Parts: sequence; structure tokens; C-alpha cells
Amino acid sequence: MIWDARRDMFRLLRTNAFRLAALYMALFAASVLTLLIFIYFSTANFVESQTEETIGAEITGLQEQYRDHGLLGLIETVNSRTNAERGEPTLYLLADPRLHRIAGNLSGWPQTVPIKPGWVHFNVELTRGGNQVTYDALASVLVLNGDYRLLVGRDLRDAVVFRRRVEQTLFSAALLTLALGVIGGLFMTRNVLRRIEAVNRTSASIIQGDFSERVPVTGSGDEFDQLAHNLNAMLDQIERLMAGMRQVTDNIAHDLRTPLSRLRARLEVTLLERPDANRYAEALAETIAETDQLLGTFNALLGIAEAEAGTRRDNLAPVKLDEIARSVADLYEPVAEEKGLALTLDIAAPMPARGDRHLLSQAIANLLDNALKYTPSGTVTLSVRRVGDETHGGQIHVEIADTGPGVPPERREQVFDRFFRLENSRSTPGNGLGLSLVRAVAKLHGGEVRLEDNRPGLRAVMILPAAPERAAASPARTPA
Repeated sequence: MIWDARRDMFRLLRTNAFRLAALYMALFAASVLTLLIFIYFSTANFVESQTEETIGAEITGLQEQYRDHGLLGLIETVNSRTNAERGEPTLYLLADPRLHRIAGNLSGWPQTVPIKPGWVHFNVELTRGGNQVTYDALASVLVLNGDYRLLVGRDLRDAVVFRRRVEQTLFSAALLTLALGVIGGLFMTRNVLRRIEAVNRTSASIIQGDFSERVPVTGSGDEFDQLAHNLNAMLDQIERLMAGMRQVTDNIAHDLRTPLSRLRARLEVTLLERPDANRYAEALAETIAETDQLLGTFNALLGIAEAEAGTRRDNLAPVKLDEIARSVADLYEPVAEEKGLALTLDIAAPMPARGDRHLLSQAIANLLDNALKYTPSGTVTLSVRRVGDETHGGQIHVEIADTGPGVPPERREQVFDRFFRLENSRSTPGNGLGLSLVRAVAKLHGGEVRLEDNRPGLRAVMILPAAPERAAASPARTPA
């Protein structure tokens, strides 16, 4: 137990939090010490100045007595004040030219030490409580006519006592400040260290594989709570990405295993059958078709990765979305006729934008393909319209509305995940990457895509930034 306490204390002393607390304590102690020194000298100087003012006032009064009543009047005044103020700290001494005592409460002229013109320091022995005690004294010396000298002073025992009390008080205050600083520093350090330890424990749990662990939040709203909220949000995002990766892995295994197994079985059956050139040609054609589907899946994954990474941002050039939308509609019109669906267009020209023509064509084609695929009967409408100020660009909304079963509101965000399919059987043709690519393309162009109710059916809206009319140019000649 003692060893653990020493280890914790040693560990605490090595932390940056303790160093910061110690620095704060040192700065605080220095400021308090400076303040105490200032208070000490200010108080001491105040007491000395008050003593000097008292002595000065006494000298002035005696000087007036000497001027009005002469030496005898001064002697009488000194004696009366000496008798009246017996026991008081005021000191009087009137001496002749040989410094022999004439009047006053001092027995003889003291050994003085000049400190400034007219002022001296000396030691005086006084009887206090039956004991002889030596005190420091401060006095002013006035030279009278005939070289007589008048000394008026005060012993500084009260000032010394006051100074000692101030020193003791300031020393106690300094010790208390130091103790409170140490206690406060240790408290702050332990508090900060405890919050950091919570983050470390959470990190250790996550490293060991527990992705559900989160950094505790105290609810104080301080910097550590903000850090905890950000870390927890990051962990939530990582957990979602990990879950999505696991789902993608499962879906890839399912979607690729079936065509690969079918391809292998077809080739194996063809080899077991009697050699026939026509049968071989048919098997090779079917194998190429299966291979093309697999390559399409991988190409879609690569396209999504490139769009999300922004590697094709250098290919952005002036384009006209109205022309791209019409080209895609022309491509899918035979598909709509084959399913008995009405494909209508609502496109106003021109619709200038800046983007990758190939990726935009593929995104619109994916949305239109989904609408035609999941609409058993009715109408599919492709519209392109501008929203906002045409002079400064605004937005372009590419909308594909159908009359199919739609997507439940709680599933509309999931359908943008890679390989996500609403049907568990996964029997409908497709790889579940179409909407993932649409969202990646929209983000690459600074836009977004959302799904809304069409009542009945679904409306997919891809929102892209438009280019101002004056900045529009002919579409880039990139192959579709």
C-alpha cells in the first residue's frame, strides 16, 4: 500500500499537469510575496513617518515657547511635559553647550547616530516593569541661541513591536499561501489527471476491441467535456464505419460468391460435356458476361473511392446539366418503353455548372436506372431546374420521381451505404453501389443528394451548385 502511494505520488510529480500547477503556484506565490513585501514596507514607512510628524509637531511647539518665553520658559515647559507624560514614549532633553542636562527625562546626552540633517538615532535605557530595557529611539535636535541644544524624540518600542507583528503576520500569510497553493496545485493536478485517465482507460478498452466504450462526460461543459464529446462522436463514426465495413465485406462475399460459383460451374460442366465448338462459344460468351458484371462491381467501387477522395477534382470543367440529363434520358427511353413506363422530361435550358461530365452522367443514370427498375407501372419523371439567383449561380436540382413503392423514411439513409439492398433475397439485378456513387459524385461537386416522398413513389433529388450565366461555357469534350 505504501509503495503504491509512493508510486502514484512519483507519477503525479512527473505529469505535465503538475508542472503547470507548480508553475501557476510559483507565479501566484511570487505575486503574493511581492504584495506582502509592498504592504510591509508601506506599513513600516507609515509608522516611521507618523513618528517623525509627531516629533516635528513637538519641536515646533517647544520652539514657539522658547521664542515667546525664553530659556526659562522652555525649561518650565519641558519639565511640565516630562512630568505630565511620565511613562509615555516621548523623550525630552535640554542641554547646555557642554551637553550637560538642564531639563528632560533623559539623564544625559546620548550617543547619537545622524541619519539625516537634524535627525538622529540612539539607544535609550528605560525602566519597564522594574527592569531596565534598551530601546531604539528616533529624535530631532534643535540648536538654540548660545549653543544650547534641545532633543525631542520617541522610543521606537511600539514601532518595533508593530513591525514584528506585521512580519509575523506576513510570514504566516506567506506560509498559508504556500500551503494553499500546494494543496490547490495537487487538487488541480489530480482532477486533470483523473479526467485524462478516463480517456486513457477508454482508449485502452477500444484498443482491446471494445468499440462500444465511450469517454465519460461530467456535464460541466468544460474543455474536457468538449473533448469527450468530440472523441465520442469520433468513436461513433468509427464504429459506424467499422459496422459498414463488416456489412460491405459480407455483401461483397455474397454478391461475388454467387457469380463466381456460377461461372466455375458453367466452365466445369462445359469441360465434362462432349467437345462441341458451338457449346464452347456459348459458354465463353456467358463467362464474359459474368466477368463483365464482376468488373462492373469493382469499377463502381473504384469510382466511389475516387469520387470520395477527390482525385478527379482536376477534371471539373464547365458543363450543361440540361444536355447531360437529355442524353441519359435518350439512353434509357428504350428501357422505359420495354417495361411499359412513361418517361417524361421537365428540363429548362440552359443549366450551366462546373463538374465532371462522365461522373455526372453516371450519377443521373444510376438514379434513373433505379427508378425504372423499381417502378412496376406508372410514370418516371426526370426534371432539371434552377433554384436561387441566376446571376450569382444558385443551385441546380436534378430530380427523378417515380410511382413505385418508394423507400421507408427510416431506411433512406441506409440505402446510400455500399452494397445495401432493401430486399434480403438480393434477387433483383444490381450490386447496391448505385446510390453510393451518386452521393460520392454529389459531394465531389460540392452538393448533396436526398430522398423524398413522391406520394406515391420516391423522389431522388441531387442538388449541385450552378454556375452564373456569364461564366457558363460550352461543355467540356470528355467522353461519356
